[in-house]
Amino acid sequence: MKGPLFYSKILLFGEYGIIKDSKGLSIPYNFYNGALKTDKNPSDEAIKSNISLQKFATYLSKVNEDLVVFEIEKLKEDVDNGMYFDSSIPQGYGVGSSGALVAAIYDKYALNKITVLENLTREKLLQLKAIFSKMESFFHGKSSGLDPLNSYLSLPILINSKDNIEATGIPTQSTSGKGAVFLLDSGIIGETAPMVSIFMESMKQEGFRNMLKTQFIKHTDACVEDFLKGDIKSLFSNTKQLSKVVLNNFKPMIPLQFHELWKNGLETNDYYLKLCGSGGGGYILGFTQDIKKAQQSLKDYKLEVVYNF
Repeated sequence: MKGPLFYSKILLFGEYGIIKDSKGLSIPYNFYNGALKTDKNPSDEAIKSNISLQKFATYLSKVNEDLVVFEIEKLKEDVDNGMYFDSSIPQGYGVGSSGALVAAIYDKYALNKITVLENLTREKLLQLKAIFSKMESFFHGKSSGLDPLNSYLSLPILINSKDNIEATGIPTQSTSGKGAVFLLDSGIIGETAPMVSIFMESMKQEGFRNMLKTQFIKHTDACVEDFLKGDIKSLFSNTKQLSKVVLNNFKPMIPLQFHELWKNGLETNDYYLKLCGSGGGGYILGFTQDIKKAQQSLKDYKLEVVYNF
């Protein structure tokens, strides 16, 4: 058995901000994907995934049926027969490994599911987001539901606020452009829950809340609008400001050995770095107006280009 593929995602803008109603923009990233599978001779990884799915199935059997109903018996039977999630999506890297799994389970086992083919009204998107939020909370403690939504629909998603999300189009990539968005591999696995808890702790301070509203959210919203309009000049100016705000106020989320690299980008303008997901490790997201320059400056690191300007 092998189910359909579900892809990873990248939240280009909005990490942390969307918890407090900033805009956000999330795009599917087809480089990584996962699918539900059963094998005659499962690997150790497959066995580990299967054990996790057993616990997940138990969790899903207790989800309020007013929200979503699953074919739990069928799910449990498949899990007992060794089903696992076969995925190339790195875990703890901020590219939505649990989101793709949640999307795959909903797609296969939810009754009366909302499908990608119907007219996706705002109500339907919010309903899907609520279902996915509940499902993914099993992995993170608290989830917005956006990662699975992105993975399930395989469309860019514009977050205007918590209760206002829409599928959107993004400007076509330029094949000849020098500008790029890239992923930089920190080589460290990040964990979402501790990072979110540091953020929630900081939110108790008035100064931090104020910075979030007047600087972080302001620049995040501007970046989303610039990106969607294709205003590259303004986008890079706002991304630089955003990168600066993150370096000054989100230090615990940036692995120590990247503080200098982050600063170097701001000083040379070769590239600007920002968090990819909750930070703490995994991927760091980079923006550059000249990918050759950025590759030169970051020659000791592995870069993956995800979008060309």
